[in-house]
This record gives sequence, C-alpha cells and structure tokens, in this order.
Amino acid sequence: QVQLVESGGGLVQPGGSLRLSCSASGSIFNLYRMGWYRQAPGKERELVASIFRSGITSYGDSVKGRFTTSRDIAKNTVALQMNSLKPEDTAVYYCTARSIDGTRDYWGQGTQVTVSL
Repeated sequence: QVQLVESGGGLVQPGGSLRLSCSASGSIFNLYRMGWYRQAPGKERELVASIFRSGITSYGDSVKGRFTTSRDIAKNTVALQMNSLKPEDTAVYYCTARSIDGTRDYWGQGTQVTVSL
C-alpha cells in the first residue's frame, strides 16, 4: 500500500554531485528498510544503499565513500546524495522499501541519472 516516488535525476558531469529524493505515501517509520537500487543496460541490478528502521545505513562497494543516504521521518522522505560521480554511475535509480513484517516490497518508478561530459 506504499507508493514511492523518486525525483532529482538528470545529467551531470563526471566529478559532479546529484541528490535524489524518494517520497513515501506513508510513514517510513513503519518500513523495515528503504534503499536505492540502480539498473544500467547490460548490467546487473545493483544495490546502491540502504537505510534501516534503526537509521543504520549500508552501501554497495562501488559507491562507498561517495554516496550517502539519509532520511527525514517527519517528511516521509529518503535522500541519496551522490558525490564524485563517474560515468559508470549512469543508470536508472530506483527507490525501494520493505514492509516491517517482510511480506511486501515496494518500488518507485525510477529516475535516470546520466554522468557524461
């Protein structure tokens, strides 16, 4: 019953920064985990970052030290701050969530991030 909507994608130069936002239709406090996946043509879907109900975060190896995910519980939003972007970061980025009881997963529509000169 949770709807997720991403925003903030676009075109950015290598070395630049971009901030993605995910808005949830309900309280993110009632979700076990929220996260960001990305999918590029010809590549496997990759888990980029996760933020758990406790606030603990986790990152994929390819983005550690460059990306940061955070949340605003009052606004029911999760952000992904992407710094030092590389061309290989180009992908469709999806906001995801898992229900606290583990029975449901939710996906946003995705937002395109393109890193290019």
